[in-house]
Parts: sequence; C-alpha cells; structure tokens
Amino acid sequence: MTTMFTGKRRGRVAALVGALLVAVGTAGTASAATPPPPQSDPFYQPPSGYESTAPGTVLRSRAVSVSAFAALPQKAQAWQVLYRTTDTKNNPQATVTTVLLPWGAAPSASRPLVSYQVAEDSAAPQCAISYQLLQGAGNENIVAQAEILLIDAALQQGWAVSVPDYEGPRSAYVAGRQAGQATLDGIRAARSHLGLGAQSNIGLWGYSGGALASGWAAELQPSYAPELDIKGVAEGGLPVNPRNVLTGANGGPFAGIAMSGIVGMSHAYPELAQFLDTYLTDEGKAAVAKAGSQCNSSNVTTFLFKDLYKYFTIPNPLDRPVPTQVLADVTMGQHTPTAPLFVYHSVNDELVPVKDTDAVVKKYCAEGGRVTYQRDIVSEHIALVVTGAPDALNWLKDRLAGKPVSNSCSTRTVVSSLLNPTAIVTLGTVLYKDFLALLGRPIGPGSIG
Repeated sequence: MTTMFTGKRRGRVAALVGALLVAVGTAGTASAATPPPPQSDPFYQPPSGYESTAPGTVLRSRAVSVSAFAALPQKAQAWQVLYRTTDTKNNPQATVTTVLLPWGAAPSASRPLVSYQVAEDSAAPQCAISYQLLQGAGNENIVAQAEILLIDAALQQGWAVSVPDYEGPRSAYVAGRQAGQATLDGIRAARSHLGLGAQSNIGLWGYSGGALASGWAAELQPSYAPELDIKGVAEGGLPVNPRNVLTGANGGPFAGIAMSGIVGMSHAYPELAQFLDTYLTDEGKAAVAKAGSQCNSSNVTTFLFKDLYKYFTIPNPLDRPVPTQVLADVTMGQHTPTAPLFVYHSVNDELVPVKDTDAVVKKYCAEGGRVTYQRDIVSEHIALVVTGAPDALNWLKDRLAGKPVSNSCSTRTVVSSLLNPTAIVTLGTVLYKDFLALLGRPIGPGSIG
C-alpha cells in the first residue's frame, strides 16, 4: 500500500514538474522595461555618514514588485531595504536585502523570519538577487532566479523572508566573512523594517553558494550578532573548502564557477587583486575582466573546460603565499555554530567534495554543535537542490514552530531523500503552489486550490 501510495505521489510530482517547466518556458514572452542595474541605481548608494550607524541599520527602503525569471509577476508583498553591514576587512559597507511577506499578510511581531541565501555565484553587480528578482531584469543569472521557487515555498508557510545581497556592492563571491555578516545584518534590517519582535523565530536556508553564506552566518552569529536567537539553519551542497572546489572545477564543466570565485575573492581581498595584476598574462587579465562583468551562467559557458592556470605567468598559482592565505581565510570550520544545523549533501557531488562536509560536521559535533546530517547517494550537486529541499523545509518548519532539536549530532546516508513519503508529499504541495504562483495566484499559506 505504501509503495502504491508513494508511486502515485511521484507520478503527480512528475506531472507538476512538467507543468512548472511549461510555465517557466513562457516566461521569456513577457516584456517589461529594464530597470537600472545596481551600479546605475541611486537607491543602492548609501547616504553620507552611514558609516557611523550600527550594523543592520536600515538606511532606506522602497516597495518593489518581484517576478519569477524577470518575467512572471509574483503576488507577494516585497520591499528592497538598503542597510549597513561590515565587509571582510571590517569596514562599513551598505548592501540590499529583498524583504517579502505573503500576499495580504498583516504586520505581526511574532511572524517567523527566514533568511534565504540565493546561490548568486557571480562577481558582477547586475547579478545581485535584489536586481534579478525584478520584472524586466533579464535572465543573465537564471540559475539564481530559479530559486524564487524555494523563496515562494517559504512564503507558503506564512513566513517573512529576507533575501540578502550578501556579496555586497563589490560582488565579493566566496568571501565568507562578508557573506555571513551581510546575512546577519540583513536579518537585523528585515526585523526592523517589518517590526518583528523577539518572539519572531529566525531560520536560515541556502544551497551551494547560498549555503556558504548561511554557514558563515551560523559560524559568526555568536560573536557578530549574539542577540539573534537563530532556531535553525538548513544548508545544502555546502562549499566548506573553496580551494578544493576551485581545483576540482578547474579544467572541467564548472571552470567558470572557479573563475567567478577567483574574481569574487579579489573584490574582497586587495592583496589578491594585486597578486592577479602581477602574475596574470594579458589573456588572463582579459579573462578576469570578462568574468567580472557577467553572471554565473555566462561564465560557465565562457570558461567551459578551460585550464585557468594557463592564464598565469607562474606555475601552481594557488600555492603562492597570497592565494594560500586568502583561501585559508575563506575556509569554513573556524568557529562552531550554536544554532542547530540541518546539513544535506550528495555523496556523489561532482562540484563540492562531500569529504569536506563530512569533516566540518565531525568538527562541529566534537565541539558541541548540534547537527542533523543527511548524505544522499543517488543525487548530484544540481539535483539535490530540488530533491533535498522538502526535508530542509520540513526541518525548518519544526524549528520555527518551536519544536526542540536533539542536543547531539546524527548522520545518516540515504539512497534518496525522496524515498521519504513525507518529502514526496511536501514536494508535490510546494510544486503545485509554485505553479499557481507562476500563474499569478497570491502566495501564502492559504494559496492552494
């Protein structure tokens, strides 16, 4: 009976996936005026004297209309909030978070808040998710835009959502400290903007590059934002050790992500920018400029199967002192989170080595962390974004509802996260509601049917 039930559910889920693809396929037919990108929009420029304000201070805000794939309007309440944060070198900085509420939701001091970190994975300012969520922004960062489906899933629970531009105005991709601090300050700003009180439970969620930001936020929270009582952090495809990601991706289908990472780190570490200027060939300098002007999808295409080391005048450039120090500084595991974690990772992840996640989970647990770790066998990096989402969402629902979590750690390896009937039900419900959202239906807990 269970097998038959699960089989029917899988059939319905497959049909819903097909319907979603059809809806997404029509997105490009809509038209809208192109909004100015962040580098040309005065809203993104902080006011004079903002440096003296506290991290998380709201500097300005405006109501916006968000869309899926820059073409399909999403019926949710949304604002862009410019706020003060701190960069990798501990200098004041301003960035933007997109704050969302379910359609028609009234202000409530106790409403849970989820900070959802999108995998921007780019080193150019127009790739920021606050811009990519706008109608007419184009589809240059379409992979990041697809995460609107998970943002909508959070809104479907009745939660408020903060979606920060955690890379900051310089698009500092892979700069973990910058990402973590901007995420935490985005939570502070969202709570202030929405009038949320101390009784509003906080959760974080992100996958891949978004997990990097979420994971760093979890590590830094006890020292950087101790007043934030984070109930849970869900992080999937966690890039614990960027050096291993970069070296593994070089020369392969994801070499463009490695190139984006090198450029992004140079935006946060002037010493790395100087190193690149000294040791890159002319072709390499042109490649860096190219990677810093376009988004993830374009970089993957541009640098497909490229050996990035050939852009340097020296052998083994990552082994030189400056890159070695920078890569050590952006490696996770330097602090142990006090918030409970749900970590999910593909055993066969071809981009982010599972051994690094295994190691950091072991370290967290040895130092008193509370980690629920789920290793998935049949998935790979991209697939687990979808197949791992239901368990992450359900785990967050329990945390934000105040259900206690074990004070110990647990690790389990599953054939597939979707063999859990509860996950199948959740995925089917989310996909159905996402389909309705793409058609312009209101997004919120009462949007089904």
